[in-house]
Amino acid sequence: MNMAKEMGLDLVEVASNPEIPVAKIMDYGKYLYEQNKKVKKQKTKDIKEIKLRPGIKDYDLNVKVEQSKKFLAEDRKIRTILTFRGREILHKEMGMDVVMKFSDLLRDFSVVETRPSYEGNRIIMVIAPKKT
Repeated sequence: MNMAKEMGLDLVEVASNPEIPVAKIMDYGKYLYEQNKKVKKQKTKDIKEIKLRPGIKDYDLNVKVEQSKKFLAEDRKIRTILTFRGREILHKEMGMDVVMKFSDLLRDFSVVETRPSYEGNRIIMVIAPKKT
């Protein structure tokens, strides 16, 4: 029993049956840590990212819209990131137009959760699936 204390092992009740209780010797702290990691991994799968550029052509934008429709059908949120490079940042209105056009094309399938906002050289918007 001394060795179990040195190793940090605990006696954990697995099933509380009144007739025969079942217990297991385990490192309870490690068990809680692994369970917490599993929960965190599951939460990150809810948001998909779609990356855009200010000079995107209509065909390419429509491809991104079709991808987004699939994600929304799976009940996932979409984080839209439009990135400016170099001197493109001088034409922020072009980037905002692309983001607004993207959200208009998805209007029937989604709701804008976070309005487009500038963060450095990017415009970020979060779109959620429409509730039925």
